[in-house]
Amino acid sequence: MKTSFWLFFVLLTVVTTVIATEAEETSGDDNKTDETSQGSTFNAEDHKDWGSYYDPKNEFCGKFDCYKILGFDYESFGKEHATKKEITQRYRTLSRVWHPDKNKKRADAKERFVKIARAYEVLTDEEKRKEYDFLRYNQEAYMKKYGSDVMWTYAPKSDTLMVVIGLLVAGSVISWFIQKQQWQNVADKIVKAAVEDLGMGKGGSSESKKLRDKALTILEEQEKNNSENGDSNGDAGVSKKEKKKQKKLTASEKRKQMEDSLRPIVTDLVQEMDDFGAGYHKPTWKDLMVVKLVLFPVVFAKGVAWNTMYGIRRLRKLPLSDEEREVLTRRALGEIAWTAATEEDQKEMIKRDLWVGQNMLDWEEEQEVKLLSAADRKRYNRMKKKGKGKED
Repeated sequence: MKTSFWLFFVLLTVVTTVIATEAEETSGDDNKTDETSQGSTFNAEDHKDWGSYYDPKNEFCGKFDCYKILGFDYESFGKEHATKKEITQRYRTLSRVWHPDKNKKRADAKERFVKIARAYEVLTDEEKRKEYDFLRYNQEAYMKKYGSDVMWTYAPKSDTLMVVIGLLVAGSVISWFIQKQQWQNVADKIVKAAVEDLGMGKGGSSESKKLRDKALTILEEQEKNNSENGDSNGDAGVSKKEKKKQKKLTASEKRKQMEDSLRPIVTDLVQEMDDFGAGYHKPTWKDLMVVKLVLFPVVFAKGVAWNTMYGIRRLRKLPLSDEEREVLTRRALGEIAWTAATEEDQKEMIKRDLWVGQNMLDWEEEQEVKLLSAADRKRYNRMKKKGKGKED
């Protein structure tokens, strides 16, 4: 009886020892691995894929996926999501590896453990987890709840002085080119009018007529010099066939040839003209935006002062001064028409009180008559005389 008892005791001791040894081995392995409900093995030390999630305000796990941090895949379709028990088990497995007190060799242990603890906190809170799952595919709802500023951040502050200087420099460059383009547009029109010999009614002017005459004189001198020097542009060295061709040119072809010869000469003459009047001049430092801004208060103050004095003089019923008559005439005509007129014409305009409505109408009618041909002008004068005779 005693022998049986001792055999049973020895056998029980051996079995207990074996079970304890296996338990210790299993416990040692659990520090690094565990088995998921799907049967796959999870290695806590090698787990580095934390996925991504839209959480710029760090309400949950920041830019990482809480499920992925704990080694679960939310996107595993057809499989049940991890239960609270599985999440707790996984958290314990990861904690054994990444807790700062148990893994002092890894410098990033503390940072990883904080993320692991936050993921566990979110996924074990039923309300928080439900919200987390809902906002996963609904960024608009996330923005409404946690603020609309999540899409951007403030840029570093710019130096205000440098910004202002930059704007002034850019504005000055632009104003310079605008002035240059305005001058060039007028120059192109004058060149076209002079080369094509356009009349007053088609865009020509007394200035374009003078330019054409000057260009024709220069062209004649060039042809004369070429002829004397036997230049290839003259008759010397020209074959008989080419001479016959020149003789057979039609009137339009001859005109075209003349225009081609005049164009470079007229262009050079126009380039020498810095100011066409009425503000159409080649750009200078005065046209820079910076200069205009500096001078604007002075110009504005002068304008206000002049208009104030003019109003006072009108209230006092004083006669118009020469300066006032000139200013009123320039305003009535416009700056372009005033500047384009000769000095004698300007004096005549001032005498005629063109700021008076009827006087301006009569003057405009006279200008239209000047644009007519000689025959049309005579016809107009006869009709006007007949009209006056009937009135008498």
